[in-house]
Amino acid sequence: MAQYDLIIRGGTIVDGTGAAGYVGDVAIRGGVIAAVGRVDGSAAEEINATGTIVTPGFVDIHTHYDGQATWDQEMAPSSWHGVTTVIMGNCGVGFAPAKPDRHEWLISLMEGVEDIPGTALAEGITWDWETFPEYLDALEKLPRTVDVGTHVPHGAVRAYVLEDREQPGARTVLHKSVDGELVPGTTATPEELIAIGKAMGRATAAGGHAVFEMASDLKREWNEFVWMGKLSREAKIPVTFAALQSIAKEMPLAEQIAMMRAENDNGANIVAQIALRGNGIIMAWQGTVNPFAFRPSWQAIKDLPWTEQKSRLLDPAFKCQLLAEPNDYTNAPKDIGGVVMVISQGWALQYEMDPDFDYEPGPEASINARAAAAGVSPQEYAYDLLCRDEGKGFIYLPILNYADGNLDFLHPLQHADDTVNSLSDGGAHCGTICDAASPTFMLEHWVKSRKRGSRISLEQAIKRQCRDTAVLYGLEDRGVIAPGYLADLNVIDMDKLKLGKPWLAFDLPAGGKRLLQKAEGYVATIKSGVVTFREGAWTGEAPGGLIRGPQRVELAEAAE
Repeated sequence: MAQYDLIIRGGTIVDGTGAAGYVGDVAIRGGVIAAVGRVDGSAAEEINATGTIVTPGFVDIHTHYDGQATWDQEMAPSSWHGVTTVIMGNCGVGFAPAKPDRHEWLISLMEGVEDIPGTALAEGITWDWETFPEYLDALEKLPRTVDVGTHVPHGAVRAYVLEDREQPGARTVLHKSVDGELVPGTTATPEELIAIGKAMGRATAAGGHAVFEMASDLKREWNEFVWMGKLSREAKIPVTFAALQSIAKEMPLAEQIAMMRAENDNGANIVAQIALRGNGIIMAWQGTVNPFAFRPSWQAIKDLPWTEQKSRLLDPAFKCQLLAEPNDYTNAPKDIGGVVMVISQGWALQYEMDPDFDYEPGPEASINARAAAAGVSPQEYAYDLLCRDEGKGFIYLPILNYADGNLDFLHPLQHADDTVNSLSDGGAHCGTICDAASPTFMLEHWVKSRKRGSRISLEQAIKRQCRDTAVLYGLEDRGVIAPGYLADLNVIDMDKLKLGKPWLAFDLPAGGKRLLQKAEGYVATIKSGVVTFREGAWTGEAPGGLIRGPQRVELAEAAE
């Protein structure tokens, strides 16, 4: 009788290929899946999965754990949501290569672009590297709950090579350092980017795997898809970009997809990264942004300790004073004026976050509607909402991906071969968003409980978050439940699956803040055959490692 390390028995196996789920067992030996179906034999441990689904571990290809991965083994919040593999170094920002005199600058860049507290990064990062290979060596020293892989960040490379020399051009005005300086890649010319792509292509031809990622405002006159198509064809590598509905992009999403497909029809391989819900801001008094950020009274208290801030905010006299003031936009960013106006006055586009908040809210959930029903002004309603629970209330403002007031446009994109589910930004935007919960949202909202439009099948959802993301990045050893594949798995009780209410924690180094969100329903998460989470709690195990290049296995041999 065969002996295994772990057997998961009697669950509905949703294997990541898109095939229909079926009831069966999964046996694990030596960190890989050894048998699937009916498993006779015994194991050192068994998990009774009756009434649950068994899926591959989720592969999140768009995160910003570049600093956190050097000190944190748990890798929350992504690891709380069934993620067993993360890709970092996205959006051109990261920490290697890094000359010693550039450390503070790289931290300011990450803080400005990704809203990760600079004080936390300064205290947490050890900087025991200079080159990119040395950074990989540093990452390899620390075991984690997940595997980590990383892009080579363009901003860091450009700063390392060019130092202070820049070239004309523009790409996205939204990505700036904390001091307002544009990301270095913003000024890169198509010629520079294509040259980088060709170097990546040479590495791929030598046995590696490359993905060129790009974030842009996609202004029509920049002809971004032309050079992306040229790069992909000449370098023979995939190019991927953030595809979003956005008030900062003049090109509608449908036009972005059409231009991408025109290039793909001409031999390119461009893949659109799509988000699963409205992206934007969770506003709170202690967060990075709130609707009253441009009122003089808020400016006067914004740097006070929270206990003093709270005392003022809960004082009726202070409330009357602040609400009587006009917004002062003197020091507001001029190049994102539309966003500033929506934050400070867009009450019809802001939504009250109830305990059972629906992330596809209708107009009846807006601050405007709730205020009218309560017989008060929208600004007063918003103020009181933020003051609930001792000043811990939240307002949801989906700046991106919610122009239609619903998510219908994402339904066909989630069935397209030239799109991939992405943009969770795990580890980033610590004081404004918490989209690291995207895999859970995919299952709870799109599969289980969407009320305002069509849902998608469980099998399609799992394929999108497992096999599709893995294959794009050359991780062919995971994302499928079959003999020989890496034993990265989730056991999920779909009846109990539910996102919890976000909260602000101050648990980063130096007391840095971050929005966190847990979920119910994860019975177990398994990384390389080791149970890392049980009922949402970390077991203390850290079997995850560093991914160096493409991962391929000979399935028949691996299953022996």
